[in-house]
Amino acid sequence: MKKILLATSSLLFLSLSTPLWAGADTGFYLGGALGSADLDGNIRDRKTDININDDDSGYKIFAGYNFGVVPMIDLAVEGSYVDFGEGASEIQGGNATVGVKGWDAFGLAGIKLGPIGVFAKAGVIAWDSESKIPTHTQDNSGSDPAYGAGVRFQLGSLALRAEYEVFDIEAAEVEYASVGAAWTF
Repeated sequence: MKKILLATSSLLFLSLSTPLWAGADTGFYLGGALGSADLDGNIRDRKTDININDDDSGYKIFAGYNFGVVPMIDLAVEGSYVDFGEGASEIQGGNATVGVKGWDAFGLAGIKLGPIGVFAKAGVIAWDSESKIPTHTQDNSGSDPAYGAGVRFQLGSLALRAEYEVFDIEAAEVEYASVGAAWTF
């Protein structure tokens, strides 16, 4: 009985002290992240279909607003500029490459567990790609769905984040794993 009472009182204390740990996590925030992008795309020319499956370093700069409507729940909107780098593949006569960058917009929903939180996100990316083979360059653009999940550690106005995102775009499906930080104003 003492263990149950101790566990219950500990959980109650943690839930009541969440604002002390979480800090200023409601409001406007800015951040950035570095990561690794796995690019899986095709380049088509008149004679052949070239598959590129490679990874490269990427980065993103993001801004958002956390509404903080419900205690222990995060509801936010977020937008970012993201550059996934360039994937390459050796072909006869040189290299084939595909590079993707774009602007995205997400809705986020998460759960605060004291200073740690988990979140999921869904949205859309407006992308531009440039594919090159030795004989020509091809530029494409479009908009496609995107989704992801992550974890954050909040200390005052600073949040450290780790995320995994999938961008299901026409030019190259991109899986992006990143770590970054955000500051809430």
